[in-house]
Amino acid sequence: MIHVLFVCIHNSARSQMAEAFLNAYGKDMFVAESAGIEPGKLNPYVVRAMKELGFDFSARATKSTQEMLDRGTRFDYVITVCDAASGERCPYFPGTTARYHWELKDPSQFCGSEDEIMQQVRAIRDDIAHRVQLWLTTFDFNHEGKEHSNHGN
Repeated sequence: MIHVLFVCIHNSARSQMAEAFLNAYGKDMFVAESAGIEPGKLNPYVVRAMKELGFDFSARATKSTQEMLDRGTRFDYVITVCDAASGERCPYFPGTTARYHWELKDPSQFCGSEDEIMQQVRAIRDDIAHRVQLWLTTFDFNHEGKEHSNHGN
């Protein structure tokens, strides 16, 4: 199994969605987890947007990168899904094969009516799903899951 950690600032939106999509799309080859540099509360708009696709986030909790380090889990890949400056704050995880950065807007910063915010969250959700699917195409599953290109975005 290939272990992947998705990291964002609060583990309240982007990293949670990426974790869910990778666990769904790569279920036989990947184990995904997520964490935040400064964990916060799960974004209720994200909970609603993911429910639209059949993902139940109602019992999810946010986790910290420090918890992951303390637990000692080895991750083959660490993917930051926040702005570049925040991604640089992500700690080093021993044993990591590669680290990628996917720059994504923070849903907690979205403004507008409830419908406008939901449209923006859906756009981020769909972008993350697409990026996960695209990233999965970089693996050659006929050769023990080896990555055949260095495609991070």
